[in-house]
Amino acid sequence: MGVALQETVGETVLLDSDAIKRAMTRIAHEILEKNRGCEGLVLIGIRTGGDHLAHLLRQRIYDIEGIEVPLGAVDVTMYRDDVASGVTRPMGKTDIPFALDDCHVILVDEVLYTGRTIRAAMDALMDIGRPSSIQLAVLVDRGHRELPIRADYVGRNVPSAREEKIEVTFDEALLPLEVRLLKP
Repeated sequence: MGVALQETVGETVLLDSDAIKRAMTRIAHEILEKNRGCEGLVLIGIRTGGDHLAHLLRQRIYDIEGIEVPLGAVDVTMYRDDVASGVTRPMGKTDIPFALDDCHVILVDEVLYTGRTIRAAMDALMDIGRPSSIQLAVLVDRGHRELPIRADYVGRNVPSAREEKIEVTFDEALLPLEVRLLKP
């Protein structure tokens, strides 16, 4: 990809804000190409992080097509398979102000790892309605899948070790600043 990596002890900047913008623009074009425009498309971001990226993706689609695609957000806390493990997570709000039936849902998240969060999001969506399709757009795919889930649209594939973390940071306006690989 030809992007210079900035490195400090224990962390590497994988994508800066300009690289993230380019990746999101490319993903927007790929979504429009695959779906032959934005007819029937809706964007749903997974809280927290994916919902911010869904806003950015919506803007990129508007810049290309001149159409505002419906936008929503889903909280997967109650659908996680580790909810019984005693790990407490703050509850967020699911906000999908439109029907999902017969829509082509573009589910947006920042990092795809084991696939468990995506499975939880799909379960939540299916409780709300019956979309024609669910497609997955992620900024980073880091591998290590535990479930048979793959992204349809990927900003960047980043091979990583299980003990490493990938973090997407956002500014006060909730725009993505950078993607960093954190080493233990």
